[in-house]
Amino acid sequence: MRRNVRTENPAEVAVLLVAAGRGLRAGGDVPKQYRLLQGRPVLAHALTPFAADPRIARIVVAIAAGDEARYAQCIAGEDTNRLLDPVQGGETRQDSVRLGLRRLAEDGFAGPVLIHDAARPFVSAALIDRAIAAMRSEIAAIPALPVTDTIKRLDDAGRIAETPARDRLVSVQTPQAFDLNALLAAHERAHERGLGGFTDDAALMEWAGHPVSTFAGETSNLKLTHPEDMSGLDARALTVRVGTGYDVHAFAPGDHVWLGGVRIAHERGVLAHSDGDVVLHALTDALLGALADGDIGTHFPPSDPQWRNAASSRFLAFAAERVAKRGGRIDHLDITVVCEAPRIGPHREAIRAEIARSAGIAVSRVAIKATTSERMGFTGRGEGLAALATATIRLPDED
Repeated sequence: MRRNVRTENPAEVAVLLVAAGRGLRAGGDVPKQYRLLQGRPVLAHALTPFAADPRIARIVVAIAAGDEARYAQCIAGEDTNRLLDPVQGGETRQDSVRLGLRRLAEDGFAGPVLIHDAARPFVSAALIDRAIAAMRSEIAAIPALPVTDTIKRLDDAGRIAETPARDRLVSVQTPQAFDLNALLAAHERAHERGLGGFTDDAALMEWAGHPVSTFAGETSNLKLTHPEDMSGLDARALTVRVGTGYDVHAFAPGDHVWLGGVRIAHERGVLAHSDGDVVLHALTDALLGALADGDIGTHFPPSDPQWRNAASSRFLAFAAERVAKRGGRIDHLDITVVCEAPRIGPHREAIRAEIARSAGIAVSRVAIKATTSERMGFTGRGEGLAALATATIRLPDED
């Protein structure tokens, strides 16, 4: 079944989530990665988009000694098929990453690895896509944002020593992407020499002599560090919004249709400008409707040739990213497909998984159903197929 799922890059990827810190600067008695954010632990928010991506082959989480019960409660209800047993972290983040990389290597993995801080709970599917895409040609790549504040360098007395030009400065985020073998070798060399103090894995790769490239980060990919970060998020009033979407395509000569990002063999294709995926088109409109942000034709006009034969997963990922950029979250996506054929049942779970990956949510938040129109209308006559979608999201109150 998996061979019929469309992905930008079929190579398998591993993920290491770093969750061994104590989070003392965030305040409270519970480490920040286990504090509740919108009803779920921060770590669960960070884990879900990776667990929903079918390209992720293995996930390992580095946790602190004594946090086993908290961690088990955190992952309850998550898809754990690719989740390895947690590794006990070290005294520093650098130690925790090294130990997590060792666990992946011992498990037989030797491909690209994404290192992500559990304190960044708003990572999007689009950002994960960019991280994976960067590994097609790079040994190390990190998400970066232009610096908007003026930066000063101080001397030993606390006076201004230099004002660097902002156009050459960036702030960096996670997930950072690396070749596992190269990063693990750099970590082991630094460990053998007793070198610590590297604030991220990119700095360690620079020390080892490897080039590090950048890709676009996201302002919504916040790191929770200080008490005001947590209290500000906890105090936000979230308003439930519901959007609906509808799409229809007529059958045309062909041998397959795309439904929910899954290629399904069929005696006919569909007439469309993109790949004609009625499920993802309806879902995209449902999310945009909940945002009051136009419709799929507004953002991806059929008159634009760049969208010809485009994978509709790009449209859904775009809409989901719009939700994240507004500080919101997707609670549930519900779809009904109306057609006489093809049958949806055999492909239901593959479709749910692909929708979850594109939207950056857990599979448990996706439902898909199918029905016929009792031989009535254009779907009943076998002239085409349709999809109706409902998206439930929560956004910060903007009033």
